Amino acid sequence: MSAWCSAAGKHELAAFTNAIARKQRFPTALSLMAVTFAFRLDDGMPAVPPKPGVLMPGRNGRAAILIHGLTGTPAEVRFLAWFLNTHGGYTVSCPRLANHGQPMHILKKTRWQDFYASVRQAYQELRVNHDEIYVSGLSMGALLALLLAEEFQTGIAGVSCLSPTLFYDGWNVPWYHFLLPLASHTPLRDFTYFKEEPPYGLKSEQIRKKVHEFYQHANIRDMHDVDRFGYPFFPVRLLAELHRLVAHLEPRLPRVHCPMQVIQARQDDMSSVKNAQRIHDRVSSTRKEIVYLEDSYHVITADQERAKVAQSMLDFFSAEVPHG
Repeated sequence: MSAWCSAAGKHELAAFTNAIARKQRFPTALSLMAVTFAFRLDDGMPAVPPKPGVLMPGRNGRAAILIHGLTGTPAEVRFLAWFLNTHGGYTVSCPRLANHGQPMHILKKTRWQDFYASVRQAYQELRVNHDEIYVSGLSMGALLALLLAEEFQTGIAGVSCLSPTLFYDGWNVPWYHFLLPLASHTPLRDFTYFKEEPPYGLKSEQIRKKVHEFYQHANIRDMHDVDRFGYPFFPVRLLAELHRLVAHLEPRLPRVHCPMQVIQARQDDMSSVKNAQRIHDRVSSTRKEIVYLEDSYHVITADQERAKVAQSMLDFFSAEVPHG
């Protein structure tokens, strides 16, 4: 531990790690996320030029915004973008959320408002040439999609929420997850991360193997292949931002009136079906539905049933298109 870490921080760090050590005496069959502590990540790690998102021009006059998850990349939703663009003719925008692609010490200080600003900008850019815009997002991206639908009630034609995450309660969430937000109120918030472990939200063994080849040897300072697979480490500081976003969104859910779809895996390892049901029950949409998947985990945009996800979204969006 660095010499500049406060005595209070040392005490809290010891208590936190001791609690985990005591609990881990009890064996478990699950592959849990490992808690990691890292210091002075900014040493020799300057900001990098921001990379753009993905934009696919369409041919039907309608547009869709697809939002990746927290610590993810536009690559998470690229298959859906291709499908909507190729099979539906939609112009598709996959914005890169603020500071995603930057070194960890920059990303972890980003506020949820900055993430939402990235989505809002994508909407404003599409609005110039498109009157009919749909929005969808994965995990936290689904929450940002709902927030956009609430703010622009006459501008968003429909919203599709993919594995929405109001709270982490999936079967692979570690027991100590509820302690992590507490760390955000201590000096630990700047040093605490957890590293992704199998199954990485993927039931597909083939895709999971590719991700594992990168994640198993990943260093928290290493930016290699982050743009392809996302960040292998998740900062506690961003978990606190996610909680702030949820606190901001939940009282606004009844103000979502546009058609709303949720697509949810029953075996989601990160967020259970309770998340999907809660959103479904609280929005005021006249037309709303939940589509359940039987052979996927959390990252349904890339997992075994991604084609079903894409077709379900296209069918849902197309149903809102006026005919005649």
